[in-house]
Amino acid sequence: MRIITRYVARAYFKMLSLCLGSFITIYLVVDFMEKVSRFTRSGATWQHLALFFITKIPEMVIDAAPLAVLMATLLTLGTLSLNSELTAMRSCGVSLGRIAAPILAMALVVSVLVLMIGEFVLPKSYAQRTYIQEVLIQKKSPSTFFRQQNIWHREEGNVLRASLFDPGKNQLKGITLWELQAGTGQPLRRTDATVGLLGKGGWVLGDVVVRQFQQGEIAKTEKFKELPVPLGLKPADLKTLGKYSDSMSLVELNRYCRKLRAGGYDPTRYVTQMHSRISMPFGCAVMAFLGIPFALRGGRSSGIAFGIGLSIGVGFLYVIANSVIISVGQVGLLPPVVAAWATNFIFLVAGIWLSLTIDN
Repeated sequence: MRIITRYVARAYFKMLSLCLGSFITIYLVVDFMEKVSRFTRSGATWQHLALFFITKIPEMVIDAAPLAVLMATLLTLGTLSLNSELTAMRSCGVSLGRIAAPILAMALVVSVLVLMIGEFVLPKSYAQRTYIQEVLIQKKSPSTFFRQQNIWHREEGNVLRASLFDPGKNQLKGITLWELQAGTGQPLRRTDATVGLLGKGGWVLGDVVVRQFQQGEIAKTEKFKELPVPLGLKPADLKTLGKYSDSMSLVELNRYCRKLRAGGYDPTRYVTQMHSRISMPFGCAVMAFLGIPFALRGGRSSGIAFGIGLSIGVGFLYVIANSVIISVGQVGLLPPVVAAWATNFIFLVAGIWLSLTIDN
């Protein structure tokens, strides 16, 4: 039994490595062809291009892993069946559960590895890639940047802090704007606003309190319902915040959601993203569990073409279903936990049903 387990595990590992490497290569080539002309027009060097795509590999691994696991499962079992090895194992009294056990175990290990990559590697690589693209390649100002809890923007004479940016509405929330004296850096004016809206004429703050300073002390306080401010902050700079959750670990994202909730903001979008960061890696194990009955039902006909076609079809169905359900959860129509795990549950149930229809 140990010989058979090692044999199946070795065959599956080779196929998984081939599938994952192929998907990453295709991903790199397509992404390179899409971006290279735009980046070179911006004056990017080949060193910057190489660093950009190297830092994108962790994200590619996370995105491609479920599809690679599914395809490797179908191709491994399809090849064993095509070579009559599966029939030989069954004739020796080896159950389908014993044959599939090493595949499921390795898929679970891949899930854990993908989760660890998303937790420890992706936040750093995402921050590096964003800096390379925005500053080194596109030559944007480095004055707009992320911190764990706040958004900061600096320009001559002004420092802005905001708690949250909503790219869908072009809104900043929880704003504090300091106007500083040139040379000394002493505060001249502090403007606090509940919300800031980006319109055609620039930024307009709402529910504003303005405090004037003289010699470090508050000299005058005024309140405004709306107040336009001369900020040079560009929409392109702010819209890079749309994938803010990718630049944080799960612990940091959870802390960020608690801070938003404590500040009176709705953190549903980020809570859903946090749970999806946990559920997505385990899609690898679900794909392996779903692929096993598919491959076994195909019998000797489940060759390479069958495995590739079926895995691509099921993989795209998984991605589309998960994206739709996550989007529904982000707008609050489903609880975040339900939205994050619903796709895995649906495909797991489908795998269980297919498994019950196979003759052991």
